[in-house]
Amino acid sequence: MYRSHSCGELRAAHINTEVTLSGWVQKSRDKGFMVWVDLRDRYGITQLIFDEERTSKEMIEKAKSLGREFVIQVTGTVIERESKNTRISTGNIEVLVASLKILNEALTPPFTIEDKTDGGEDIRMKYRYLDIRRNPVKDSLIFRHKVSMEVRKYLSDQEFIEVETPYLIKSTPEGARDFVVPSRMNEGQFYALPQSPQTFKQLLMVGGMDKYFQIVKCFRDEDLRADRQPEFTQIDCEMAFVEQEDILTIFEGLTRHLLKEINGVDVTTFPRILYDDAMRLYGNDKPDIRFEMKFGELNSVAQHKEFGVFNNAELVVGIAVPGGNKYTRKEIDKLIDWVKRPQVGALGMVYCRVNEDGSFKSSVDKFYTQEDLAQWAATTNAKPGDLICILSGKTNKVRAQLSALRMELAERLGLRDPKVFAPLWVIDFPLLELDEETGHYHAMHHPFTSPKPGQMELLDTNPGDVKANAYDLVLNGNEIGGGSIRIHDKHIQATMLRHLGFTEEEAKAQFGFLMDAFEYGAPPHGGLAFGLDRLVAILGGQETIRDFIAFPKNNSGRDVMIDAPAFLDEHQLKELSLKSDIQA
Repeated sequence: MYRSHSCGELRAAHINTEVTLSGWVQKSRDKGFMVWVDLRDRYGITQLIFDEERTSKEMIEKAKSLGREFVIQVTGTVIERESKNTRISTGNIEVLVASLKILNEALTPPFTIEDKTDGGEDIRMKYRYLDIRRNPVKDSLIFRHKVSMEVRKYLSDQEFIEVETPYLIKSTPEGARDFVVPSRMNEGQFYALPQSPQTFKQLLMVGGMDKYFQIVKCFRDEDLRADRQPEFTQIDCEMAFVEQEDILTIFEGLTRHLLKEINGVDVTTFPRILYDDAMRLYGNDKPDIRFEMKFGELNSVAQHKEFGVFNNAELVVGIAVPGGNKYTRKEIDKLIDWVKRPQVGALGMVYCRVNEDGSFKSSVDKFYTQEDLAQWAATTNAKPGDLICILSGKTNKVRAQLSALRMELAERLGLRDPKVFAPLWVIDFPLLELDEETGHYHAMHHPFTSPKPGQMELLDTNPGDVKANAYDLVLNGNEIGGGSIRIHDKHIQATMLRHLGFTEEEAKAQFGFLMDAFEYGAPPHGGLAFGLDRLVAILGGQETIRDFIAFPKNNSGRDVMIDAPAFLDEHQLKELSLKSDIQA
């Protein structure tokens, strides 16, 4: 063994004990006649001491030669530390070194291995193995492990069985682009990496594995953001002989368990909101309900005057910003500039101050009376001292713009406390979503989602009105999981695929294996998948997921550490029967 104890283990009770430690040199302090070295491993830091009275001259010189991040092994005796350090758990002791062995020397790292480093994100991603030595990243990875173990514990206790499904599968249209894998043995043919194990977990239900889960990698070749990676991890679950309520109950329990065990937080209520209401009141399908600022639709109280901007709008909608009346005109102008940014895309913003005396002052006073403005306040639930911010335009677009403004204002006002957790079920999603560019409908979740009972007939007449047995779990304004009751009847599945534009031949080629399985006694079933990366980040009080992934990709989907993706050489391409027109 290279060590008898870890660097975070020794306490006053170990004084006079001979120990062997191994780790990395955090830093050293040379006083000439005395040298101190901070030795670090995953578990903590222990101070080593070398002095002229008790240490050989040769060993002191060796200690002085140690650089940052050298890997060393020492043997010595635990002694009481003269100058105590209350900031670390080993601060009452130090190790008087009797022998020192350099296991590996190290170059000077390109950034400091400290909690607050001088390295930018790019350089830290290039040297991720060094970044992992830093406490914030190390602790995030340990935190992820704890969450994963609690997930496994809870689901196992609920009699779920973990089953692995294949990574090399067939390309299927599930909403995002597939990563494809050429096959050498099957010339000219390709596997795809799974966007999710969707069809396989349904087949497991047909196979009688009535409670399945898997913590599984999924792959989507799509545009990235701070909370997206080309490969990500799902807590994937499926249950047979269940209705929607059964699934919601189980996964409320999982979320409650995680919040209690990981964060020490008791959450009793999981409110539910219809998708249509979420869009109407918050402008998006993953609202943050830690604060109010609900939308007030103002068409009926704002479109009766000569203000053309409102009169020509499909929707006029506003929010009341708590305490916003204290904003100066300059600050409000900056807010207007913010909504005009290309990322938001509003053409402007109307505002109305709600004064403490109950009077109103708006940017469109010449068009509206005090009585009109009072109606605006009533509709947006504005109180004295608030500021009403109003946008107008096409319904879907203006809702998205006001939602972005609502979140920005909440951030500025400190209303998004990461230590407060507010879960919410969003239910009754539309089954289909209209692509405005093509004019065609596509599945909002995936083609296997069941419509709500009695709505199948609407597919022929009003497809946009059909609601799905689909649900998302939202936590603090982030979708952490979603799922649905699945179709388990071959004929209904065939009808669904036909409405999504598949010919009978295409449906059979893509999903024939699943529909054939439905003819052999498929039980009613449904499920849900949690995004583990995002869930862990939120439980850890963060909005972005990168620090909770050991080796993340950048915003371009590249691994800058190993320089991937990369070109293949001509020999490899030929072996795979591929030809590239792009020169490396």
